[in-house]
Amino acid sequence: MSERRQKLDPQRSDILTMLLLAKDETGEGMSDIELRDELMTLLLAGYETTATSLAWAFYWIHRQPEIYRKLLQELETLGNDPYPMKIIKLPYLNAVCCETLRIYPVVLIVSPREAKSPIAIMGQEYPVGTALAPCIYLTHHREDLYPEPKKFKPERFLERQYSAYEFLPFGGSNRRCIGAAFAMFEMKLVLATILRRYTFALAEKQPVKQVRRGITLTPAGGVKMVMTGKRMQMEQESASMATV
Repeated sequence: MSERRQKLDPQRSDILTMLLLAKDETGEGMSDIELRDELMTLLLAGYETTATSLAWAFYWIHRQPEIYRKLLQELETLGNDPYPMKIIKLPYLNAVCCETLRIYPVVLIVSPREAKSPIAIMGQEYPVGTALAPCIYLTHHREDLYPEPKKFKPERFLERQYSAYEFLPFGGSNRRCIGAAFAMFEMKLVLATILRRYTFALAEKQPVKQVRRGITLTPAGGVKMVMTGKRMQMEQESASMATV
């Protein structure tokens, strides 16, 4: 940590550099202990949450064949050796990830905020000191914001841009999840890599239900899938047959 402080390059865009450059409202940076804690949070806290979102993504992609076909068509435009930054900019892949986080956000609510002054919300008065915790799940299932909220429709994220008050899977304001960008980056790379290389099928036909585990929403019993083939190998064989 001390070595990076001494050789700090503001032009670098890695996570540690961004944390070292971060300042609070008084202009103070983080101590080595605070930096260590933030890095450990990024490394450890994001595994289960991102894995849960990926499980839901694979479930919905394979439950609705038209979504699977559209996503594969987009992934095929990447060529044989896609650059990661090119993958994360794919619009339909982004829409699939956003819709996954909308319909089943991993965390139900954001971190509570304490009212510093009296506030009225939808006609309800709240005095100073009231703890308020916006509900991500209920916001993401509002009919006026998301028509047919129970339906998995990635296209809704291609048709309009949602504000930070309408789509908030990672919370918001200065309490927004520090790993938000990394989680989306990871989701897109994992989905693209696996779907480009292998073919899968859902092992069970019945719908997977969501269950609450602590403050998170997870698939009841997990999402069981069967690998049915290797896409790369199949494509190579098809190309060989066409050459012959």
